[in-house]
Amino acid sequence: MFIRNIIKLQGLSNLPYFTVGNAAEALGIQTDSASVFCSRYVKAGLLVKLKNNFYITSQKLESISNDEVLAIANILQVPSYVSFMTALEYYEITTQVQQDYIENASVKRPAEYDIKGINFRYYKLNKKYYFDFVKTNGIFIATREKAFLDSVYLYSFGKYKFDLSSLNMDKLDIKRLEGLLKTYPDKTIKIVRKLCRT
Repeated sequence: MFIRNIIKLQGLSNLPYFTVGNAAEALGIQTDSASVFCSRYVKAGLLVKLKNNFYITSQKLESISNDEVLAIANILQVPSYVSFMTALEYYEITTQVQQDYIENASVKRPAEYDIKGINFRYYKLNKKYYFDFVKTNGIFIATREKAFLDSVYLYSFGKYKFDLSSLNMDKLDIKRLEGLLKTYPDKTIKIVRKLCRT
């Protein structure tokens, strides 16, 4: 019975997670019953609660792909998009590897979530800097240039640390970068232009 239900839940969609509503529909039960069902399966170690109403099977979490982890990052705090060194690593612009550490930009308060050893961190950006992200493979992620700017912007104010020497600036569109820079403070602009010259 347990195995049959887990198989049903894992095959709900192309997303790694599901909602209580999805579970109710898949199992042919009422939403209230599905909520109780999910809670029981969490206690039994068969499901992991991501946040209120969102779950993933323990089996799925053990074999999760990088793209699926990033998809989860998008729903833990809404709105948000994957950025900073996580996005730069995704685009192979940095040699700095982050193990089980996902960084995101958000307009809400800074937050951090730990899901079975995978750490999801959300940095708050002013609304005027919350732009230039795309949906790729179902994931909201900063463009190459914006992920770089997000990192340098917080770094310039001492709110973020990263290895500047790990960046491959040849993989960034410098003209596009200059266009995006117009709204940023002088501190950030100076660091970006210095990096672009080296």
